[in-house]
Amino acid sequence: MSTIVDLKSRRDALSAQRSSGVARVSYDGKTVEYRSVVEIDRAIEALDREIAAAEGRRIVRQLRVTSTKGL
Repeated sequence: MSTIVDLKSRRDALSAQRSSGVARVSYDGKTVEYRSVVEIDRAIEALDREIAAAEGRRIVRQLRVTSTKGL
């Protein structure tokens, strides 16, 4: 199991590469190439969940749906 520091460094590397538009990420001597920004986003979300679990907390996602019946 990875430590919290390792998970955070991986997440930071992914976030940095995502903002630069590069789909190839290197950390801990490994290189991973992602096919799309969506894959990078999913990897970041998975790392966020792992970090939260390691810290003893959970991520709460909320979805609000509103509807109107016309004007």
